[in-house]
Amino acid sequence: MLQKPEKAPVDPELHRRVLELIAFKGGGYNEEAVADIIENALKILTDVKGTGDVRVIQTAVRELRYAYRLFAPYSQTRKVTIFGSARTASNKQEYQQAVEFGKKIVKAGFMVITGAGPGIMQAGHEGAGPENSFGVNIRLPWEQSANPVIREDKKLVTFKYFFTRKLIFIRHSDAIVLFPGGFGTMDEGYEAITLMQTGKSQLMPLVLVDKPGGTYWKTWDKQVREHLLRDQLISPDDLNLYRITDSADEAVKIVTRFYRNFHSTRFVKDLFIIRLNHAPTDTAIEAMNEDFADIIVGPAIQRIEPTPEEREDNDQLGLQRIAFGFNRREYGRLRQLIDVLNNL
Repeated sequence: MLQKPEKAPVDPELHRRVLELIAFKGGGYNEEAVADIIENALKILTDVKGTGDVRVIQTAVRELRYAYRLFAPYSQTRKVTIFGSARTASNKQEYQQAVEFGKKIVKAGFMVITGAGPGIMQAGHEGAGPENSFGVNIRLPWEQSANPVIREDKKLVTFKYFFTRKLIFIRHSDAIVLFPGGFGTMDEGYEAITLMQTGKSQLMPLVLVDKPGGTYWKTWDKQVREHLLRDQLISPDDLNLYRITDSADEAVKIVTRFYRNFHSTRFVKDLFIIRLNHAPTDTAIEAMNEDFADIIVGPAIQRIEPTPEEREDNDQLGLQRIAFGFNRREYGRLRQLIDVLNNL
């Protein structure tokens, strides 16, 4: 069993010199965290011998820093990532659906992120328009240059590695919408479900869009139910982590309804906090404690004021809150609780 790396003892003289270097650079955000990154980077001199391995670390840090800077000015606007095949021609129904979805989700107040390539990715950008689009491209030996909609836009970033690119997709998405695609689309969909199922990302809408009357995602769902679910490789509640539709309008509704009341979540120690636009009534809280007792460990669902930790971080202080002791396992059931909160 792999053990969590232990935090090495602080070298006081090294730490002092690193802080001096930061001060020489002019200081900035999160200085102690940056100092830790620098000190760990220096350990590479003795810990990592392979030049290729060091270049992976070097490139990953550079790519992530640039991408976070690119997204930062738009942090207050929710974003939807659209995945789908780069090979879908513009005369296909799926392409036109993606254009329609991009156009309508922007009208609902969202921006659009795609992988910046052709096919479904270009369709999403065509619908959203370049001013409401981000392109998160990947360098490949045979493809892919950015599509003409986003190619000259400043909101385009190109990655060398899939893992850094995928992190940025998940980190900056408030919803994920998948149209039919190949291995890459499947990979992104499964990763999104896995991260939500294990609590490694915020819960968000994951919408699988078939063409009208199509069976691409319905067939996928049948395989999930007949093999993963039937063989008890997943739990029945995991099926709550995604929705299937063949309508762009319905896909927009699924995304926007998720944020009708729900805003975000956060753990503070063992307390799971759900931030809301409107607090539930006492009667609703009593019903939720009864209906969701199976996922509560410790404190029952209750209204709370912002915690000291949230106040210190200035974290969404204007929102209402409920909190409880969550068992950290049943994220499919947690998704059901969010649906209840949105329907109050």
